[in-house]
Amino acid sequence: MFLHALLLLPVVALAAIAAPSRAGTDPDSGRFVFRSVRVAGETHRYAVWLPPGHDARRDWPAVVFLHGSGECGRDGEKQTRVGFGPALAAHPERWPFVAVFPQKPAEDPEWEECEAIVFRVLADAIRRDGIDEKHVALAGISQGGHGTWFIGARHPERWTCLVPICGYGRPRNLQRRAMRLPVWAFHGLRDDVVDPNDTRKIVAGLRHERSANGLDPDDVHMTLFPEANHDSWDPAFAHDSLNVWLRERLGAR
Repeated sequence: MFLHALLLLPVVALAAIAAPSRAGTDPDSGRFVFRSVRVAGETHRYAVWLPPGHDARRDWPAVVFLHGSGECGRDGEKQTRVGFGPALAAHPERWPFVAVFPQKPAEDPEWEECEAIVFRVLADAIRRDGIDEKHVALAGISQGGHGTWFIGARHPERWTCLVPICGYGRPRNLQRRAMRLPVWAFHGLRDDVVDPNDTRKIVAGLRHERSANGLDPDDVHMTLFPEANHDSWDPAFAHDSLNVWLRERLGAR
């Protein structure tokens, strides 16, 4: 079992302590709850979005969201304020998923260096929130877009699909290991922080790898926004079809 495997990670210590919800207390409109886990002797705060009508007694698909460098820290809330969090709060009816928001403590390490936090947080949310561990997407923006590419490729068996937004990475390191995962990548063509060619090259590599292995290359999607700068996450999460695509991949009711 995936959850059992996570609990055997060498970061042994786990303490999940629920904190009071600080946003959206009406379960019919969705809400954030805030918690903490212990990883390798340190406390790491995280957030979970519980969608309208959430009931932990039934199985829920989930999205793990990796934030960008500006949301690093230890407060456990900042990562909900940029990207996916505002989209959930604005239109909860569009996203019938549990959403899990780990927080990277500092800017310097990449997300893959903090993957023990990601998996410990996910294991805790699976245990508490009725998440179906076979239907979990990985999404992220900027540094989190890179983390989505890299952690997705390193652990392809753990994800249903990937949504990297303004991410970066070396195609050669990603394309073979991630080739079986459905992907929808986004980037702004005016991005002056991360070169949109990074996304183009990774997507081209994945499509080539899929074709060479008898897989449909069209299951790797790419949307480039001509007028968007680095904050392409806003038009990405406002895209009319992204929530539909995720619903289909995750088997959402």
